[in-house]
Amino acid sequence: MFDQFFDIDEFVFANKEFLWLLVLVPLLAVFYYFKKDKLTATLNFSSFLLIKDIPPSFKTQSRFLPYSLRLLAIIFIIIALARPQSISGGKDIQTEGIDIMMSLDVSLSMLAKDFKPNRLEVAKDVIQKFIDQRPNDRIGMVIFGGEAFTQCPLTSDHKVLKTLVEQVKAGSMGQGTAIGLGLANAVARLKDVESKSKVIILVSDGVNNTGEIDPLTAGELAKSYNIKVYSIGVGSRGKALQPVAMYPNGELQYDYVDVEIDEALMKKIAEETGGKYFRATNNKSLEQIYQEIDKMEKNIIYEKNFTNRKDLYYPFALIALILLLAEFILKHTYYYRIT
Repeated sequence: MFDQFFDIDEFVFANKEFLWLLVLVPLLAVFYYFKKDKLTATLNFSSFLLIKDIPPSFKTQSRFLPYSLRLLAIIFIIIALARPQSISGGKDIQTEGIDIMMSLDVSLSMLAKDFKPNRLEVAKDVIQKFIDQRPNDRIGMVIFGGEAFTQCPLTSDHKVLKTLVEQVKAGSMGQGTAIGLGLANAVARLKDVESKSKVIILVSDGVNNTGEIDPLTAGELAKSYNIKVYSIGVGSRGKALQPVAMYPNGELQYDYVDVEIDEALMKKIAEETGGKYFRATNNKSLEQIYQEIDKMEKNIIYEKNFTNRKDLYYPFALIALILLLAEFILKHTYYYRIT
């Protein structure tokens, strides 16, 4: 019975078996009630007729006060013996994030319109959503075309990172697609980082056709530093409306061109480093790929439960002491000749 009533999350009794002693309190009260006549003072007088209408004094009416104080003191002593405690608990959760570098192709072909509005804008939008899903990670970005550039080093300031992602422009890294340079630059940003998990997400829509570093060599470099590479080929199958020339005023000329992605190369790099290759053929599939990567690269979470107990019997013991002291004083002063 007491187990169900007192064992709650915030307040418990450590020695709740002592609470059964509370049953004695009403028994003591009943005992005193039947013994009250013997405890009442008597007066020998030949006749009470002269004083029968005199009302009893306050002292006489309240003569049970000292014993009542004793019963209250007993109640508080029993509660103190049962050791009431407050309980506070919780979980100490520590999360170890992952260091992620995104290597994004920004060659002019990323303006192809097989994605709406184009491949690059969709990639930027999906990347920003991915960043929002990884609050505990440090994330950075490398962009590449004919050359490679660190758009943002590893950072936990995702607001700044998202702003820099938004500023990425197609064609800003020159002509061509240097996949090897883009991957090697990302590796350089991760190789000296002390982290249990290091990841590169490589996104490209073409074939490596320039750059001083071979993509496979960059892949071997990533493997040597225990960096996992997830590679994503972006582009529909068949033909796509892509930029084929640029007018002097900067306006682009579009035409339908065969979509060529070196899937064998990107797949080999991913497999050699323990990652995975994906092919995104439209907006939805690219978003699903990033969601899959998010699920595969989970943060390491350390969880520790703790419980704090605080004894609350001191006030009850103090109240009991005060009540007993009050009873002693009243019994030997104000009620001395009555009780």
